[in-house]
Amino acid sequence: MVRMRINRSATGKRRSHHALKEPRLSLCECGAKHLRHRACDMCGKYRGRVVIDVEAQKAKKAAKKIARLEAERAHGGAIGEDGATSSADEKEKSTESSDK
Repeated sequence: MVRMRINRSATGKRRSHHALKEPRLSLCECGAKHLRHRACDMCGKYRGRVVIDVEAQKAKKAAKKIARLEAERAHGGAIGEDGATSSADEKEKSTESSDK
């Protein structure tokens, strides 16, 4: 027997606040939807003012991607998240050493 059983009504009352709610969205001047009290992701405006330079962020992200691709080509393999390179030659060396 359970010592302190909670009846169904008390369980339901406790769980009444567990429901998921839809995010409150607002329309920006540019026509995109964004979360309330947040800047628009498309144009960078908040309450009619430009607070984020979206074009500069896109240019910075593109430059970072190009630099990463050039680094991969220079090293001859993919660069992992830890910064180490992995190429086919290194994989062959590791399999040869494990065969011995």
